[in-house]
Amino acid sequence: MYGRVEPMETAPQDSPSHQPAEDNAPKPSAGVAGPALRLAHRISDAANSARLKVARGWNFKPKMIAYYGYGSTEWVRVFGRALLATSPKPGSRADQAMRNGTQNVRGWSAFTSVPIQHAVVDIEIGGVRTKVRADRGGLVDVVIKVQLAPGWHTVTFRADGTDEAQAQVRVIGPETRLGVVCDIDDTVMVTALPRPFLALWNTFVLSERARMATPGMAVMLDRMTVRHPDAPVIYLSTGPWNAAPTLARFLVRNMYPSGAMLLTDWGLTPDRWFRSGPEHKHRNLDRLADEFPDIKWLLFGDNGQHDEEIYSGFAAKNPDKVAAIAIRQLSVSESVLAGGHTEHGDHSAEKVPWIYAPDGAGIARRLENLGLM
Repeated sequence: MYGRVEPMETAPQDSPSHQPAEDNAPKPSAGVAGPALRLAHRISDAANSARLKVARGWNFKPKMIAYYGYGSTEWVRVFGRALLATSPKPGSRADQAMRNGTQNVRGWSAFTSVPIQHAVVDIEIGGVRTKVRADRGGLVDVVIKVQLAPGWHTVTFRADGTDEAQAQVRVIGPETRLGVVCDIDDTVMVTALPRPFLALWNTFVLSERARMATPGMAVMLDRMTVRHPDAPVIYLSTGPWNAAPTLARFLVRNMYPSGAMLLTDWGLTPDRWFRSGPEHKHRNLDRLADEFPDIKWLLFGDNGQHDEEIYSGFAAKNPDKVAAIAIRQLSVSESVLAGGHTEHGDHSAEKVPWIYAPDGAGIARRLENLGLM
């Protein structure tokens, strides 16, 4: 499922700028979801209901998680998730570790929480309050109309029985002309994700502190944001929303620039049996181009998955919306673990510049040659 929410009655407001949330999720055409898929959805919903009963019996507590968002001076796109999850006992070593950021979490623990399907969530930002209903995965991905100045703002989420959760939203000013879209797996984090066994190992078993940052990428992206302080950073990945807290801690711990993450839900979607990673990236790139028609995007990816094909297709359709495409080349060992890599072709005939380098330092040098750093 991709960020589907159902707008509800909004809380009373004194502000005349208050507007109800918009449902921005893609909706399948009539008849797209066949009988078998509809049956699978019913079975999935029943299984999740059973998990909720078990979780409540084990004293799991309702929890609201808020993620970084982005928007313009007239609207914001915000993300959150309603879950039943365990929490360490107050005052315990685990509680202290979580509070001071030294918590060392195994990947599987991110998948023990249970989504609260169709939870009613109250969202507040800039004095505007909106009520929405989360999707089957407990996910809220919604656009809210609100007047805000460029810069960082705080959004607050509340659901029944949960403490409030807050996150930052980057409001992009109308004068902004450059933005950054960056892949995560094998671009900022070495994961060797395409190979199924290693994907399971990295996602469910590996300690988050054992995940390695790609050499030089954090420094390069930090320099980019210093050179272009108004440029937003968007992390576009096919990773699951379950892993969002882990990924967020990884980015902070390795000093990557703050930015919204656009992730996916594993499993059933409204019109297919399993989510399509390339489609997810295509859809969000097209959406960013529509939302910010005056911004040129600097696209970062790697040559271990489909980034070259995806970025090339986007640039072919929108040559005036791409500043450059930077591809991090996998090493020989990474290529073996990842099940191979794509061979970069001749891009001389394309209208946007392409950059290939094995690390952030090499990419930075080539960006300097283009006058982008």
